[in-house]
Formats: sequence, structure tokens, C-alpha cells
Amino acid sequence: MQHSSIPLAERLRPATLADLVGQEHLTGQGSILRRALEQGKIPSMILWGPPGVGKTTIANIVAHTLNVPFYTLSAIAAGVKEVREVIETAKHQSHAVLFIDEIHRFNKSQQDALLGAVEKGIITLIGATTENPSFEVNAALLSRSQVYVLKGLGEEQLHQLLAQAMEKDEWLKSLHIELKETEAMFNISGGDARKLLNLFELVVQSLGHEDPIVITNEKVMEIAQQRVAIYDKSGEQHYDIISAFIKSIRGSDPNGAVYWLARMIAGGEDVKFIARRLLILASEDIGNANPNALLLATSTFQAVSMIGYPESRIILSQCVTYLASSPKSNASYEAINKAQSMVSQRGDLPVPMHIRNAPTKLMKQQGYGEGYKYSHSYENNFSAQEYLPEAIAGTKFYNPGNNQREDELRRYLKNLWKDKYGY
Repeated sequence: MQHSSIPLAERLRPATLADLVGQEHLTGQGSILRRALEQGKIPSMILWGPPGVGKTTIANIVAHTLNVPFYTLSAIAAGVKEVREVIETAKHQSHAVLFIDEIHRFNKSQQDALLGAVEKGIITLIGATTENPSFEVNAALLSRSQVYVLKGLGEEQLHQLLAQAMEKDEWLKSLHIELKETEAMFNISGGDARKLLNLFELVVQSLGHEDPIVITNEKVMEIAQQRVAIYDKSGEQHYDIISAFIKSIRGSDPNGAVYWLARMIAGGEDVKFIARRLLILASEDIGNANPNALLLATSTFQAVSMIGYPESRIILSQCVTYLASSPKSNASYEAINKAQSMVSQRGDLPVPMHIRNAPTKLMKQQGYGEGYKYSHSYENNFSAQEYLPEAIAGTKFYNPGNNQREDELRRYLKNLWKDKYGY
């Protein structure tokens, strides 16, 4: 039989709850969602769970079971205009379901556009998200929806999926397949049913010249390494691309950095995920070499959280090219690493008496705060005294980097502390 151009995961998408693998706590006999469907009325809901565990499938089953108009929007591509168009169409129908994939990527104004229609019952909203809705969905919309948590699929359920595929898919049924080993497929798919089925199809297709087709871990790994981009545009590549992105900025190459930014945008990467990485990098890799980097990264995160795609690409590009073009220093990052290592090694060393707080008379009598020199009472607002516990007195954690701004900080600290810390 000829191989279909439709991906296996799509060919096998369940049409009823009985066909769904996993999520028995929501869809099994007597479960809350099944009871609601049997009664013919479901609440607006947010389906929260990892990729490939059935969020889109459940939404399709709901619409199919209720036999009502079903609209789908992707939060990556849709905006307020598209939301309002669906709502306007739904007004002329008795009832409609609107499914929004990756609803966490909708900004506040886009989410607000849904509120009235959900409240009035014009639409039943089903939102799918991989992110905690408490943080990513606004409170007003969240209060009008039920949140259902979906679980990752276990090994038994993944085996069930493969057995179901070989039993029900016409193309697979026409082949002689021996599932000798499945561990590699399960590890690569990571509990994602869509990944597993599409990887399984890729492996079978690649071994199609064999009879029987014997699937082993070794064969799976070989095929996956050769063709990973075909079936997985967000898994392994996700980590490789973010790594290339960070290393390009750290390496002061704005051209490489903006290219990998474009790749992430094309792959539908969460705008907040990119902005969060820029925030971390601004401090870890630039730090005091250019303090404005952290300010711009913070403003970027705030801006893209309000605006979203597609306009956020411009804001991200500005921040990325600025950070890549900035002088670099990891001195602050190294300083906290050294300090935390010291804390781990030496435990809770006592605070020196002269810098302890003395809010009571008894504490003052015991010497708390005695001998402390108030810095502003001295020339240059500085008085040389020890601020570290006695056991580690004189330890240098912060060593300014070799750049213009931190050279100034080094000279300033050396002038104050003389040779104490070796600045």
C-alpha cells in the first residue's frame, strides 16, 4: 500500500474519548470531563500539560461530540482582529467552540478580547498551554475557565500507541514490523505522542526495504541523528539553537546572534523565553562592563510581554544586536559562584560583632555594633574595616573584568582598599 503524505500522528488522531490514550483522570469513565460531555455542556477550559499529550485532540473530540461549530486559532499567528472575527461569526450561531493553541502566548489585550464572549456564552473557550496558566493567563479569563492538568504519557501508554498504530493504520498494517526494542524511540519522544508516532513512521519508512522491518535502538538512533530535523523542529534543535544564540551574543557576533534569533522566531519559540534568556545573559556575560545591558534587557522583556509577535521581533533584534555589540564581563557571575562555594564549604560563619544589628539594650551590652564606623562620616564616604567573617577575612570574590568600565571600578576599589584585596 502507498505511504500517505499525512503524518501518522494526524492520521491516527482519536475522534472519541474511547480512542484516546492517556489522561484517564480527565476522560475515563466517571471522570469530570466525560460527565460534562455526556451532559452535552462543557465549561470554558484551559488544558495545561507538556507537548503531545492530547490537548488539541481533546479539543477536537469535544467539538465532534457536541456537534457544534469549531474554530481554531494559533496564538503565534492570530491577534485581536482574528479573535473578534470568530466571536462575530459565533454570535450568529447557537453555540461554538473556540480552540486557542498556545494561549500563553496571547498578550493581555488579546486575552481581554475573549472575556466578554466567554462571559456571555457566545463561545466556549478551550485554551491549550505548556506553561503554568497562573502566570501566563490573566486572572479574569482564568476565573471564567476550568483548568485541567494533563499528564505526560508513561511507557505502558507509549507501547499502547505503537500497538494501536500498527493495528489501525492501513499503511503500517500492510508491512511486517517487528518491534524488537523501543527504548530509543521512547527516550527521544520524551512522552510526546505526536513525536513518538512521527518518529516511528520515519523509522519504518527508512527501513522499508527490509522484510521483516526489525526496529532496534541502534537503528532508531542512526535514523534519528540523520533526519532529526524532519520530525523534530522543537526538541533537540531547540536546545542546539538557543545554545548557538547565546554563544553568538557572548562571542560579540551580532550577525550570528540575529540569525539564530530569526531561526527561533520561525520555529515559533515563545517570545518570553527568548527575552528571559537575554535578561540572564545581560548580567552573566556583560554585567558591569555595560550596566545598561541589563536595563535594556529588562525593558525588552516588559515590552514583548505586552506586545507579542510579530512586532516583538523588532524589539528582540534591537536588544540582541546591542548585547552582542557590548563589551563582555562575567566577573559578577564568577563572584557569586565563588561566594556560594565558600558558603557551602564553610557553613554559617558568625557575623562580625561590629556590623551586627543592635536593636535592644541587651544586644548593645553584649557588644553588638560596637566599633562600627559609619562610612558617610569619613572622607570619600569610606572607612576601611572588615565586613567578612573573621575566618575568611580578606577573601576576594569580585575581580573586575578587563574592560573600560570595570577598569574604572578596579582603580576605585584599589584606591580605597590599597593592597588588601589585590586590586
